[in-house]
Amino acid sequence: MEPDARQAPQHPQAFRCLNLIGGQWREPARGDRRDVVSPYTGTTIGSVPLSTAEDVAAALAAAVPAAQTWRQLPLKERTQYLFRFRELVLAHLDELADSAAAEAGKTVAEARAGVLKGIEVAEFALSLQNLDDGGGLEVSRGVTCEVRREPLGVVAGITPFNFPAMVPMWMFPIALTVGNAFVLKPSEKVPITACRLGQLLLDAGYPPGVFSIVHGARDAVDALVEHPGIAALGFVGSTTVARSVYAKAALAGKRALCLGGAKNPILVVPDADPAITIPGVVDSFTGCAGQRCMAASLLVGVGDIDGLIDGIVRRASELRVGVDLGAIIDKASLARLEGAIDRAVADGAQLRLDGRHPQPPAAYTGGNWLAPTILDHADAAWPCAKDELFGPVLTIVRVKTLEEALSLEAASGYGNACSVFTTRGAVARAVAERATAGMVGVNIGVPVPREPFSFGGTKQSRFGAGDMTGAGGVELWTQLKKITSKWTMQSDATWMS
Repeated sequence: MEPDARQAPQHPQAFRCLNLIGGQWREPARGDRRDVVSPYTGTTIGSVPLSTAEDVAAALAAAVPAAQTWRQLPLKERTQYLFRFRELVLAHLDELADSAAAEAGKTVAEARAGVLKGIEVAEFALSLQNLDDGGGLEVSRGVTCEVRREPLGVVAGITPFNFPAMVPMWMFPIALTVGNAFVLKPSEKVPITACRLGQLLLDAGYPPGVFSIVHGARDAVDALVEHPGIAALGFVGSTTVARSVYAKAALAGKRALCLGGAKNPILVVPDADPAITIPGVVDSFTGCAGQRCMAASLLVGVGDIDGLIDGIVRRASELRVGVDLGAIIDKASLARLEGAIDRAVADGAQLRLDGRHPQPPAAYTGGNWLAPTILDHADAAWPCAKDELFGPVLTIVRVKTLEEALSLEAASGYGNACSVFTTRGAVARAVAERATAGMVGVNIGVPVPREPFSFGGTKQSRFGAGDMTGAGGVELWTQLKKITSKWTMQSDATWMS
C-alpha cells in the first residue's frame, strides 16, 4: 500500500543551510559541509556547514551587545515578538511538519505534533508577562527585601535529531522572553527545520543577534561550551554526550542542564484494562519509530499477562513502515538496532515479532526501515533489557510481584519515565510513590507533562539541577537578584540595625 498523503513527507529540493549571525544568513568561516540525508529515501535533501570556534565567536560578537539591549525592554514588549512568532509558526505548520518529517524520519502527523508541543511551550512563555515572579516584604522595622528575576546574558541550546522543532522550542521561547540572547546548535543531521524556525523569528522582528544559529558537529559544541560569553546552556541527547557536555560546562563555570537517554519501563499487571493497555504500550514503543527518550522500551509483566501481550503483538504487527511508522535516522543506527536484536535472540530472548527487513512503500525502498520488534522472556540483566536501543523494539521481562517490578525500576541507571497500567488505585499509588523516575504515568504510555509542568528525569537521564520547560525553564535561564533597603532610622534596634 502506498503511503497516506497525511503521513508521507513532501521531500523538499536540496536546502543549503547557513548560519544565522547578527540577523544575517552567513556561510561559515571555512567551507566544510556535510550532506543532509532523508531517512525515508536515503537521498540528499540538503547540506549543512560544519562550523568551528571562529563561527561561534562571530555569533557571540553579535549576541553579546544584542543581549544588553534586549534585556532592557520591558517583559510585555519582549512578548510581542513571541506573539508574532507563534502566529507565523501556525501559518507555516504544514511546511514545518514536512521539513521535520523528511529530515528526521517521522511521520508527518508525529512531526506536526512536535511543532504543536513547541507552540505549547511558547504559550507558557507568553503567560510570563502576567505572572509576578518577584515580590517584596518588610523583614524588619524600616527594612524591606525584594527579589527580581533577571536574564543571564547569552545562553545556548544544543539539540538532538529526533525532534527538530520541538526540542529547540523547549528552550528558546522561554530563554528569549525572560531577556536572554540565544544561540542554537541543532543536530547536524536535522538542520533544515532549525533554519526555517530561524527565518520565522527574523520575520517576527526579533532584533539582530538576539537569536543565532551555529550549525556543526563536535567542534561547534565544544566551542559553545568553552566560550566565556555563554552564560548557560541546555542540552538534549544521549547520556554519554550529556554527561560529557555537563562536565565540560561545569569546569568552565557555566550553568548547564543536560538531558540524556532512558530505558523507560512500563509495568503491566493482570488487572490492566486491555482497551487502554494494548494501544498505550504499542503507541509508546513504536511512536517516532522508538526514537524518543520517552519511549517505553521495557515492559515489566507482573504475573499472568499473556493475553495482554498477545494483544500487543497483534496490534504492533499491523503497523506499516513508511505509513504508520517512520524511518530510522541513518544506516548506522539501523545496523546497531539489528545487531542488538540478533544479540538478544542469541542470549535466549523469544522473538515474538521480528521487524527486521520489512517491505516499505516503493517510493521509500532506499530508506532505513525497522518494523516493530518484540523480545519476550528476557533476563533483566541482558543488554536488550538494560540499554537504550532507540528504535521500535520492546523487551519484555517477566516478574511475579509488583515488588519485584518496582525493584527492577529502581535498579535502572536511567530515570526519565515509568508507567503502570492497572485498574486498581492502590497499585497506581504504589508506583507513583515509589518509582524513581522523574515522570510517572498511570495508564499513559508516554507521560510527558504538559505546560506549565516541567519536563525532566532523574539519575543518568539528567545532569544538572531543575527541569527544561515550564517553571523549570524559567529557573534555568534566569537568576534572582535580592535587594535589601532601609530609608529611615528606627528608634529600636535589631541585628539588622
